[in-house]
Amino acid sequence: MEVNNNRFYRLKWFWNILSNGLLLFGIRNRLAQIGLDIDPYYWVEEGYTEIDIPKIKEEQNEYSIVHLNLDEIHRVRKKVIANTPASDLPIFNDKQKAIGVKYKNEIAAFMFIELEDFYYHKRKISLNKNEAYLFHMYTFENHRGKNLAPYLRYHSYLILKELGIKNIYSITQYFNTSSKNFKRKLSAQNKQLYLNITLFKKYRYFTLLRNYSNLPNTYSEKRPTLSS
Repeated sequence: MEVNNNRFYRLKWFWNILSNGLLLFGIRNRLAQIGLDIDPYYWVEEGYTEIDIPKIKEEQNEYSIVHLNLDEIHRVRKKVIANTPASDLPIFNDKQKAIGVKYKNEIAAFMFIELEDFYYHKRKISLNKNEAYLFHMYTFENHRGKNLAPYLRYHSYLILKELGIKNIYSITQYFNTSSKNFKRKLSAQNKQLYLNITLFKKYRYFTLLRNYSNLPNTYSEKRPTLSS
């Protein structure tokens, strides 16, 4: 039975990446698992301009924005299918924030907010007190296609502005079509394109491929510091 379940989840994972235009993203994640981690990614600024509130496509009144505590994070972690790349959830600590979209009595989507310095590919990214980093947006399968990711992201901007956060950032992996699509709906702006290559967790190469900072930006040209 366990073997059959593993096969079922693998087929389900493969169908999901095909149907969502994530074939290259899925291949990239599989290669990373065997030690060939090739990760081109955008450093993105979000929430710098006024946009219309994203609408949920179905049963708008049944959804609500909630703050998640540690126990709730553990519960949603168990619900994520173990054979998908999204199952590798970050470790949640009390200095981060986690918010979600709740449908009736269940969490339909969730994301994390980092307010202090963090590491990406073992490179330190420093945040000032008026800056935040948004990461790991995840929507459960039976709630996909309802525009929940833009809806939740938009409300994260409102929450952060109430805390005095002015600069909001995220990372978008180059091959992650879903992430690029929902951020496009929010008028997020790519600031830089980086390439990180890690071979067998030992050999590392990092470079800036393109700088988009000369693009018009009425909010801020400031970016966190990346250090080696």
